Amino acid sequence: MFYSSAHQVPLNQDNIRLVFGLKLKQLRLDKSLSLSDLSQRTGLSISYINEIEKGKKYPKSDKIIALSRALEVEYDSLVSIKLSKKLEPISELLQSNILTELPLDLFGIDPADLLEMLSDAPTKLSAFIGTLIEIARNYNMSVEQFYFSALRTYQEMYDNYFEDLEQEAEQFLAHYQVPEELILNDKYLADLLVKNYPYEIQFIDEKKYPELIGIRSMLVPRGDKLRLLVSPQLDANQRAFIYGRELGYQYMKLKNRLNTTHLVEAESFEQLLNNYKASYFASAIIIKGKVLAKKLSHFFEQPQFDGEALVQLIEYFHSTPESFCYRLSNILPKYFGISQLFFLRFNNFAGQNRFDLTKEMHIARKHNPHTVRDEHYCRRWVALTILQELADLQSKSQYQHTLCRMQISHYMDTQDEYFVVAFAKPMSPTPNLNVSVSMGIRLDNNVRAKIKFLNNADIPKREVNETCERCPSFDCKERMAAPTVLQRKRKNEAIRKAMLQLSGEQ
Repeated sequence: MFYSSAHQVPLNQDNIRLVFGLKLKQLRLDKSLSLSDLSQRTGLSISYINEIEKGKKYPKSDKIIALSRALEVEYDSLVSIKLSKKLEPISELLQSNILTELPLDLFGIDPADLLEMLSDAPTKLSAFIGTLIEIARNYNMSVEQFYFSALRTYQEMYDNYFEDLEQEAEQFLAHYQVPEELILNDKYLADLLVKNYPYEIQFIDEKKYPELIGIRSMLVPRGDKLRLLVSPQLDANQRAFIYGRELGYQYMKLKNRLNTTHLVEAESFEQLLNNYKASYFASAIIIKGKVLAKKLSHFFEQPQFDGEALVQLIEYFHSTPESFCYRLSNILPKYFGISQLFFLRFNNFAGQNRFDLTKEMHIARKHNPHTVRDEHYCRRWVALTILQELADLQSKSQYQHTLCRMQISHYMDTQDEYFVVAFAKPMSPTPNLNVSVSMGIRLDNNVRAKIKFLNNADIPKREVNETCERCPSFDCKERMAAPTVLQRKRKNEAIRKAMLQLSGEQ
């Protein structure tokens, strides 16, 4: 499915039965035969034919001969796994590893029920699946991107909080007798990894292997040892996360794994899911939930927002802004009842006016800022203005440490207001690449009661939109493109109004 022929796999027995059933049903309907009609022509019971069509049974040769004669088709054509043009998208889906690799039970879907849906309305579902595949092709969507989307949906379904992973982290800390007040750094985590598991940690030799420049880490099995190669460009906090993730893989016994997350080509959804679990574990042992909740309670009680204090809090936990924001997305719903959140990560090469949204997550509801292809994100977002500020400081050789900025964003033509805090820093080890991570909290009475500084009138407030192409603010100084999407929408509305007026005329 989608854009990766490498993920085509042979049909398993379940899918072979389903393909045969789909073909049989389509041929029967094409000839305007009822189940009763086909039963009379073949001597097979109605219930047996129904089970064949649903992919539950595969008939023996003598019964296939009877069916082929009744439907006036060749035996070989009937048993072929090639589907008709109407059902071709379903065949493409079945020959991908999406259904076999994606753990549908995570989303409350029984694979048997899904197969039954396919057999019940094959042509309608085929058209729907074909549409999805066409969209995927138009957007050059790979199987890996599909997996990433499924993983993000899974996180959002559970408010990005998983009690079982939190417990695994607590058990790990108790097992190694880590005091609650001790904040684990890269040296401590590296020592735990090497002493308790068969690891060797080395820096990547970028002179010998220049093609590995930009790769943060790579696991290379070497006999009975696991050689963990780490970029020499990473800072201590980035290394701490990598070591914590490796500890997560080993402690939770996650075997099917990614050996590097750079330009990942996942072989299965399980690999991405295990990488997420190991990453969650790393965040949970580095940024202990109860400790962070206590620190946040004090921070939220302050009458004014203090960006420097927030950066110091990140440094206190030996974390990165991205890991810290992700950990916030675990803690805020659990400990504070604040669940209307979004997380965004933008990449930007210093001096360029292009901003790529490389990661997003929305908890509890779909928020306004989301990935939009081939449009210009609103230049009033603090996630973008902070990157422009960082690039300006770098050009003047004035950049010193992580930037932290905030604002209240009100989305035009909606009631939605968010308190958004953003961090920006260079994205080592890639030269000239900067990154911003931002977290938005939808404002309501509960949030304002729990975060005292939100009542401070000094917090900057800006009218924002999603993209320039959708924005009605025609006098916007930051506009990068004409409001083409908005204009098209208004034109269509005008046409609909005119049609209603015409239909009402006598």
